[in-house]
Amino acid sequence: MADINYFGSILLLLDSTVRFSIPLMLAALAGMFAERSGVIDIGLEGKMLAAAFVAASLSAVTHNVWIGLLGGISISILLSLIHAYACVSFNGNQIVSGVALNILVAGLAPTLSNAWFGLAGQTPQLSGDARFSHVIFPSLESIGQIPIIGAIYAVLVNDHYPLTYITFLSIPLIWWLLFHTSFGLQLRAAGENPHALDSSGISVTKIRYQAMIICGILCGMAGAYLSTAQSSAFVRDMTAGKGYLALAALIFGRWNPFATVAACLIFAFADALQIRLQGFDIPGLGPIPVQLIQILPYVLTILVLAGFVGKAIPPKASGIPFVKDR
Repeated sequence: MADINYFGSILLLLDSTVRFSIPLMLAALAGMFAERSGVIDIGLEGKMLAAAFVAASLSAVTHNVWIGLLGGISISILLSLIHAYACVSFNGNQIVSGVALNILVAGLAPTLSNAWFGLAGQTPQLSGDARFSHVIFPSLESIGQIPIIGAIYAVLVNDHYPLTYITFLSIPLIWWLLFHTSFGLQLRAAGENPHALDSSGISVTKIRYQAMIICGILCGMAGAYLSTAQSSAFVRDMTAGKGYLALAALIFGRWNPFATVAACLIFAFADALQIRLQGFDIPGLGPIPVQLIQILPYVLTILVLAGFVGKAIPPKASGIPFVKDR
């Protein structure tokens, strides 16, 4: 019985890892499109937070979570285009622009939420059609009766949110798009050698704008997941640094989709583990301070960056404004 409970605890920990990894994966893949095209996007955090607010607000008003999702994606695309307008069209400082978006959204979202709903910066609790429900595969319920395999299927494969399956299905599609299509080749060229791309008659500006739109779509999905799936409302600062963790995962994964996803799973595992360690007692010393446990994912991020950032080489033109040759 102890072995069964131990196995069940591991499965629940892995299940939490999958659930926590979704916004990180989406944000990291969003950042990958931006940086592969040559645009550094520190504003992932702000776009996620804005999408979370708009998605929860629209879902609460319309009682339709899919409308909320579209709203979250739309506001994220808008912020991405603002960032592109400042940095691609006018060669502005990409770091400053991203930080400005983060600060703007961090203050504006809870202020608007308080003005509209009067709930101290939160949106109303979502339920029913206003929130994503779990997907159950009824035709495969018999698999759940198989020992061990059934438990793995029931916990890790079945009973997740639609955005969870969409995210995992999009990973190989994104890899194929980046490395096996002409668009992916042009995108990578824009981040590695934009002048060569321009000399071939392809607009670097157009490619970077397209990359930022894709970035906005993925960030919008990440933010909507936070407020309409993982949680049931928008709350102040609910992204809690996930945009920055996504950037760390992107660096750790060396701008490769599969490696980046693996890094996101590692960070999500640390997040899931810190929740389960809260209240854990060390024999002879007593319980571990909650604050010490909560910093585990961020300590892991620092260690990863300290160990790998020097070995990870970003796209050569990343963060460098493109000035067309005359």
